[in-house]
Amino acid sequence: MKFTWFNLMPWPHLPDDFRRDYRSVWVDLPSELYDPQKGNRVYNEYMDQLEYADSLGFDGIGVNEHHQNGYGLMPSPNIIAAGLARRTSRAAICVIGNSIALYNPPIRVAEEFAMLDVISGGRLVAGFPVGSPMDTNFCYGQIPALTRDKYYEAHELIMRAWQDPEPFAFDGKYNQLRYVNCWPRPIQKPHPPIYIPGGGSIETWDWCAQLDYNYSYLSFNGYIAGKALMDGYWERVAALAPDESPYRGAFAQIICVAETDQQAEELYAEHMLYFYNRCLHVYPGFSDPPGYRTIKTIQAGKLDQLRAESQKVFTELTWKDLIEGGYVIAGSPETVRERCEHMIKTLHIGHVFGLFHMGDMPDWKVRHSSRLFAERVLPQLRDVWGDWKDDDRWWIKPYDERVRPEESFPGGPRDARAHRAAPEAE
Repeated sequence: MKFTWFNLMPWPHLPDDFRRDYRSVWVDLPSELYDPQKGNRVYNEYMDQLEYADSLGFDGIGVNEHHQNGYGLMPSPNIIAAGLARRTSRAAICVIGNSIALYNPPIRVAEEFAMLDVISGGRLVAGFPVGSPMDTNFCYGQIPALTRDKYYEAHELIMRAWQDPEPFAFDGKYNQLRYVNCWPRPIQKPHPPIYIPGGGSIETWDWCAQLDYNYSYLSFNGYIAGKALMDGYWERVAALAPDESPYRGAFAQIICVAETDQQAEELYAEHMLYFYNRCLHVYPGFSDPPGYRTIKTIQAGKLDQLRAESQKVFTELTWKDLIEGGYVIAGSPETVRERCEHMIKTLHIGHVFGLFHMGDMPDWKVRHSSRLFAERVLPQLRDVWGDWKDDDRWWIKPYDERVRPEESFPGGPRDARAHRAAPEAE
């Protein structure tokens, strides 16, 4: 099993009356609610948590891209990933991912991802999401019916740029470039592992199965509701792919660990309710514009059911709802281990994106939960897929002689912080 410690980087200072007074956390949330001085502390605290996860032994540390919102403060995850690449040396840098249909030209993604792979010594996991309708269609003005077509062309350009050793011309429908000549090129050959974050589009399932990409289902409806969609994905894998390795699939799950089940509720309930009631408060008109979903996905009807359930739960939920519905896996280490194992086997996944920071959770609680998971849960889940333990097709292949943080600062990242904080010591 692979476990990535993932941080959405939500804004933790939304007012108590947020749901009543504001129609959406995304797209048109007034920027006056953002305080840059508080933001300075928030960004650095979140990045410290990601570095802490690397020190605990998580396989990856994950970031993603969103725009004009209080749900996730990473309009450029590549900036965050660049900092992490310099201050860690072991974990995969999982950028899940860049919304490639938004870049003009998409060669920018090829270049920046290549930089991240080289700086990190071959530790990049490259995510290519189509992007949420809030980000792509409302924040960045893309026509919903054209988004997927632009996405496919962007993908073609990026993959050619990474693998073609000579300059070439690209004459696409949306991109015309006389010279494509990617400098630098990635360390990992023929390219970094490709992960496709998805929300249930039928075409995305086929895309991943045919190209041997990892399908990462990112949802806050939890693993119980997610089974129907993952079953649909595995049906397409059985029809289109050469095998059904669990490492073809990944799933994002909120996880909270405490010493006891009761303590988990006492420590984390208020922060989970903050996240579901404020950070997921999205105006319905932003979430599903005409043309965004494909005909096959509409005909399948599974997303309609999930959206209807989500709207109801997100406004009426309780801690009990979150636990019993599988939205949150929380409790003692043994409870979390048991439920995580059930999730892994039920969804047939080889990779979990664990969300240990949610909403307005303070740093000490995040670290407490992460440490308990790393020390008392993660080791017991490593060998769930023993028959596939050597399958590394969807994982990083770092350069053995890569530069590590301690080569720049003798004590590693911690000494690096002290070095910057006390220049007079020089």
